[in-house]
Amino acid sequence: MTSRERFQATLNHRRPDRVCVDLGATAVTGIHAAALSRLRRRLLGRPDYRVKVVEPYQMLGEVDGELRQALGVDVVGVPGRKTLFGFENKDWKPFELFDGTPVLVPGDFNVTVDANGDLLIHPEGDTSAPPSGRMPRGGLYFDAIIRQEPIDEGRLDPADNLEEFRDLADAEVKDFADRAASLAAGTDCGLIVSLPGAAIGDIALVPATFLKRPRGIRDVEEWYVSIALRRGYLHAVFSRQTEVAVRNIERLGKAVGGRAQAAMVCGTDFGTQRGLFISRETYRELYSPYYRRINRAVHEHTPWKTFKHSCGSVCQLIPDFIDDGFDILNPVQCSAAGMDPRRLKEEFGPHLVFWGGGADTQRTLPFAAPQEVYREVRERIEIFGDGGGFVFNPVHNIQANTPVENILALFRAVRDSSR
Repeated sequence: MTSRERFQATLNHRRPDRVCVDLGATAVTGIHAAALSRLRRRLLGRPDYRVKVVEPYQMLGEVDGELRQALGVDVVGVPGRKTLFGFENKDWKPFELFDGTPVLVPGDFNVTVDANGDLLIHPEGDTSAPPSGRMPRGGLYFDAIIRQEPIDEGRLDPADNLEEFRDLADAEVKDFADRAASLAAGTDCGLIVSLPGAAIGDIALVPATFLKRPRGIRDVEEWYVSIALRRGYLHAVFSRQTEVAVRNIERLGKAVGGRAQAAMVCGTDFGTQRGLFISRETYRELYSPYYRRINRAVHEHTPWKTFKHSCGSVCQLIPDFIDDGFDILNPVQCSAAGMDPRRLKEEFGPHLVFWGGGADTQRTLPFAAPQEVYREVRERIEIFGDGGGFVFNPVHNIQANTPVENILALFRAVRDSSR
């Protein structure tokens, strides 16, 4: 099989010739630029090569075509042009991480340094605007800076939380189509499109690190309070957001069409390590109606399977995810309560593609010995890959300090599983 055929067979719950592999196709299935740089140098040499930081909020690196081929990666992503800090991935320039890793960053990746030595990054690269992200001195990631204006309950307007949701310009739709066409023609990989504006209530987007002066409810704590106390406000936001998302899906479906096989819809987390973050009743009342509309639009206007990301213990919500029209679940956090891989595969395998779960990125991958990583990966592929319906990826992004020996053990186990 080609990678694209392998991906399509997997999405259709057919057993492929070997397990389908992803690394870097989405913002939740990637690898930190520092870990990626070490991995690439070990495999391919070229000590002068600089990895591109394509998602600066989490400092994720680009898994380029040469490395995809070396690792046997089958899926590539078609994200939006702009990063979570509101600037485009273009005009690359050299930059050095705190740990000394040399990388390339976008031209508008503009940082200032505060009195503590922390890096402050500015929305749209405009250093005259208040910073929207902070990387502590010696750190590895940016944290969102909360820029919440004082809340006047009597004057709250849902429109303030909607300024980032808009109809795509014709040029933006064409850009998605052109990049998908280029990847479809230039690689044999499967494609997943990251849908703009379809993430209902994703807390990573609430602080709006991409806006210079965000309005509305932009504090993480206030947003979660609003789930209980301002539900009418959130319904108004989600309803309008969904209307815009559906229109964009219809246009993207016509422009991109069958060049892609899947679409990342949403990254909203509903689970903690021990249980649900919200009640199942709240999920059904506040989120399900909008997910159903979005998934229905994708399935009516495109051939794509829909991808739902949620960390944590979400076993109680999986039947609702299925009813809401999701085809794929990620990251499959097997270390969380109730997320036993054998039970998940047996109970939900006929209905969902599991994308992730291949190795525990909390404990095993960063801290265990290489042979333990190898054993866990082989076991997860045996469980989730039985009968198809499994895209191999670790549980969420590979973190910065993960030993390169453990990453190599992971891919050795993937390779050996196909024998």
